[in-house]
Amino acid sequence: MSKARNVRFLNPGEELRGEASSGISLHCHTLHSKESLDFVPYYAERIPLVSHLWRRELRRWLKMYGRAPVFNTGYWAPPLTGEQVFESESISMGSLGLEAIVSITDHDSIDANMELRAANDEGKTPISMEWTVPFDEAFFHVGVHNLPADRADEITKQMLEYTHTVGEPKDARLHELFAMLNDCPDVLIVLNHPIWDIEMIGQRRHERALDLFLAGHAKWIHAIEINGFRAWSENEVAIELADRLGVPIISGGDRHCMHSNTMINVSNAQSFTEFVSEIRIDGHSRIAVTPEYNMPLPARQVSSIAQILGNFRHFPEGRR
Repeated sequence: MSKARNVRFLNPGEELRGEASSGISLHCHTLHSKESLDFVPYYAERIPLVSHLWRRELRRWLKMYGRAPVFNTGYWAPPLTGEQVFESESISMGSLGLEAIVSITDHDSIDANMELRAANDEGKTPISMEWTVPFDEAFFHVGVHNLPADRADEITKQMLEYTHTVGEPKDARLHELFAMLNDCPDVLIVLNHPIWDIEMIGQRRHERALDLFLAGHAKWIHAIEINGFRAWSENEVAIELADRLGVPIISGGDRHCMHSNTMINVSNAQSFTEFVSEIRIDGHSRIAVTPEYNMPLPARQVSSIAQILGNFRHFPEGRR
């Protein structure tokens, strides 16, 4: 059976009460994520209407300063704290009749998880991270979910040492790190948005690097993500990839701003650890897609950009 049949597109107002008890929201970002600005010129040229405004502003900038703005040395941070993201996702899943389990995966940081667990049920708030893995001429984002609490800092340090290696990262070391993570029975390793040319090196070169990466490390990947901020045509290719590898697909909303994730997993698991067992051992994954996903992706991207640049007067000083 095609894994796509485990994906259910919800109608407006539809609930899942009685069909599952928990909604698992994976791949959320908080203010602890440092997001590079190097994507701005790439996408500004490609979004209708925005491209016209972009070129006009570039001409104005060049006239004022005599050079183009530099984007690859700066970053922006999402607006919400871990607690705010958890609350937002809980409200969203509550509207579907589900209890929330939320795995926050900031870029190369577990800080939000550690803050969140101080005041919330640990079974509902795993220690997770979106790990940047440099490989060949590319890099990949790997969702590492549910690190053991007593070793989370130590494991994170080792992973980030690999991320920030000067020069060519050693593939043998990557093998060791994946093996270490896989040996933790409650850890879930997900290859996030695998088809996306996130490095902006060109789709063919990205997929060549992906093939090489999977040739050496596919055995450590427990699931392939379909992503709430990628086009369905791209997600279909990710589903085909999961079929070839013989692993389940899993949801990843990839929220960065104010809107809740548009893709979640649904389950009767009462904790994230129980959910990991469903994926790793049973290979069973059920995904629900909210109606908001059906909005045109450029419109959703523009909405996010407006929030990135927006003012939030009710936020604390320094975060407005």
